[in-house]
Amino acid sequence: MKQCTHADALPDPEPGPVTETCPECLAAGTHPVQLRLCLTCGHVGCCDSSPGRHATEHHKDSGHPIMRTFEPGENWRWCFVDHVLV
Repeated sequence: MKQCTHADALPDPEPGPVTETCPECLAAGTHPVQLRLCLTCGHVGCCDSSPGRHATEHHKDSGHPIMRTFEPGENWRWCFVDHVLV
């Protein structure tokens, strides 16, 4: 079973959200389907089901490896590099 090799390098405590919604969607006038929080810097981006896929775009631009869901009642993390739940 593949494991994430990046979780040990995450800041502790995890960063708080920089915004409450996806700023790229807000600027474009689109609605995010679901939100994700970058666990390196606190950037909030929309999920891959959203038109902009801004959480993935943030990972590609920044190299920050792990995000977590930013949806109420959900508690999971994803490593973009290793392609696994953390």
